[in-house]
Amino acid sequence: MIQQVLFKMLISIIAMLPLLTSCSLSRSSNEISKTPLPDSVRAKEIQDMRFGMFICWSFSTFSGKEWTGEEHGPDFFKATGCNTDQWAKTAKEAGMNYILFLTKHHDGFCLWDTQTTDLKSINAPIKLDVLSKLRQSCDKYGIKLALYFSEGDWNWPGAERGGWMKGGANPEMKKAQLKELLTNYGPIEFIWFDAAVGDGGLSHQETVEWVHQFQPNTFCGFNALEPAGRLSLRERGAPGPIGGDGLTWVEDAGENEKQYKGYHVAEFTYPILPKREGGADWFYSLPVHDNLCIPAQKIFDDYQGAVTFGNIFSLNIGPNYEGNIREIDVKTLQEVGRMIAATKE
Repeated sequence: MIQQVLFKMLISIIAMLPLLTSCSLSRSSNEISKTPLPDSVRAKEIQDMRFGMFICWSFSTFSGKEWTGEEHGPDFFKATGCNTDQWAKTAKEAGMNYILFLTKHHDGFCLWDTQTTDLKSINAPIKLDVLSKLRQSCDKYGIKLALYFSEGDWNWPGAERGGWMKGGANPEMKKAQLKELLTNYGPIEFIWFDAAVGDGGLSHQETVEWVHQFQPNTFCGFNALEPAGRLSLRERGAPGPIGGDGLTWVEDAGENEKQYKGYHVAEFTYPILPKREGGADWFYSLPVHDNLCIPAQKIFDDYQGAVTFGNIFSLNIGPNYEGNIREIDVKTLQEVGRMIAATKE
């Protein structure tokens, strides 16, 4: 009798092992590792992500233009919802493996509950730490997380609001904001640093060293001509080898890739919106453009290029006023997902 009871208990434990293993992996995958991996190993992990969704959602969603240079309070972020589950689910259906999320654009509005400023989404009508909600959705759907961060800020000393390369300098605040992002939101695969309005008073090499204090395996990429980090960024770019020519609209970028020896992976990105008149490109444009989208075949072709050259491809999407991805984007990405799935059959 005792043997029968023990046998049944053993069978029950064996049956639960897959669930226990899954839970254990889920917990460990969301832990921040302080142990640096060899560059070759970490680069392979980044390359294997292949395809992701670049989410831009901030003041420019509501201004209808790319750069929102006027001074605004948090109430200007008028979002009535925040459907991060839809974002992550759509990414999964598209065959994507990560979401690259805009945490702060040049206007300084923070999409997380920062302690460095009151200009943040928790003080907007939505009253929400958007990054925290997105982290939960990413974990739910098995999607990794990367971050966009504007290095400069038009609210900082010396800034020229709305001006090119005039984001002011505040290195201690830049460090404090990065520390929050790297310690409060789980593992970050890479950071897409935008230096369009300057480096914020902290050089790119110093920025890399600061990031690696908290997450040594986070790749850093800089959208600037000053090379640094392990990830080469190609804004409005295309798939191709590191050091290739004509792979982005920035003429000198290919030369930098050839000369700088620190790059291990190249990332390229462009908006899902085709060329048109008016509205933003990287953010939600205008309701009149709600039926415009680049073809699924174009996206799939560039996905295949990313696989061929070991790049990662961040396709830009702009959620709308309600915090939803546009219906046409969802349908297009689902079609891309079916194309990708067919290559694996």
